[in-house]
Amino acid sequence: MIPFPLPPMYCSTDVGALVEEIRKAEPLITASRKEQVIHLILRLQEKLGQQENCKFYLFKVLRAHILPLTNVAFNKSGSCFITGSYDRTCKLWDTASGEELRTLEGHRNVVYAIAFNNPYGDKIATGSFDKTCKLWSTETGKCYHTFRGHTAEIVCLSFNLQSTLVATGSMDTTAKLWDVQNGEEVVTLTGHSAEIIALSFNTTGDRIITGSFDHTVAVWDVDAGRRIHTLIGHRAEISSAQFNWDCTLIVTGSMDKTCMLWNALTGKRVATLTGHDDEVLDVCFDYAGQRIATASADGFIGMLSGVAFLSFLKICFNPQGTRLLTASSDKTARLWDPQTGQCIQILEGHTDEIFSCTFNYKGNIIITGSKDNTCRICR
Repeated sequence: MIPFPLPPMYCSTDVGALVEEIRKAEPLITASRKEQVIHLILRLQEKLGQQENCKFYLFKVLRAHILPLTNVAFNKSGSCFITGSYDRTCKLWDTASGEELRTLEGHRNVVYAIAFNNPYGDKIATGSFDKTCKLWSTETGKCYHTFRGHTAEIVCLSFNLQSTLVATGSMDTTAKLWDVQNGEEVVTLTGHSAEIIALSFNTTGDRIITGSFDHTVAVWDVDAGRRIHTLIGHRAEISSAQFNWDCTLIVTGSMDKTCMLWNALTGKRVATLTGHDDEVLDVCFDYAGQRIATASADGFIGMLSGVAFLSFLKICFNPQGTRLLTASSDKTARLWDPQTGQCIQILEGHTDEIFSCTFNYKGNIIITGSKDNTCRICR
């Protein structure tokens, strides 16, 4: 194993220059070790190339629910995944076989937001239009806790990376933090004047961001339950908000057709990314935090050459940062090369719009969820 963090690397990366960059950052790599490091990097680059050149093929179609799906999510390893639905349930599936492992029942309305407590994956949280969030055992399907307190639909949720807290965002304009162990409410985050539709913890778990239809994103101190910054600049509803991996930056997407980049420590705007002709529906960083991709109703992907007449609903990078996956209203998912902007594969077969798509951790399995009540596994 290479005992140091690698800068972003692609098949076209100049290995010699990359190794020099690594040596500057890591003085323990002496000149005598340079050739060994080059050899290791070349092997990694070869594996990367093999993955980049692979095509995805349909493995299984799951008639997952009797009503449309709302979301899909992998556990950390990708060995299993969950689906939420308008049928008021969440289902757990085995990725390798496509077998349904269990159904999580108990909500009285749409199960809209779902998540594993990755990287552990032993718990599942479900947020519902019934105004509650439930915490479940992945292994047994037992419901540990039902979190009650919101006065309107729960539309987003997230575990912190330490798996000690669950955050829920609601149409009631508040977010709440809940203790995973005892099921108690820790704090209510108040101050937004409209619905909260996006939230995300940083990796250390001491900060959380909330994006709202009031056009702002708030940065909160988790321990104190206090707002630190309000990111003001968008002129319409927020659609998406996310930290980069080292939590120095925040990216926000908005219905005002722009994407904004912010300094997470100061709350100051770093850049405004324009060019879309319609609402920005989703934004994401790659895993190295070096690139941002935006998906819009105008049918163009930010920073990529576009495809007209589509409405991209979701967008995500694979963990290696070598592919982009988009879900679209035209019933297809598409794979893109983020370096060239070219569409390299179209995944067809759904009979209604696709609103959710995700890679597993290795980047060799894709799951898409559609309003046609099915999810499709491609590998």
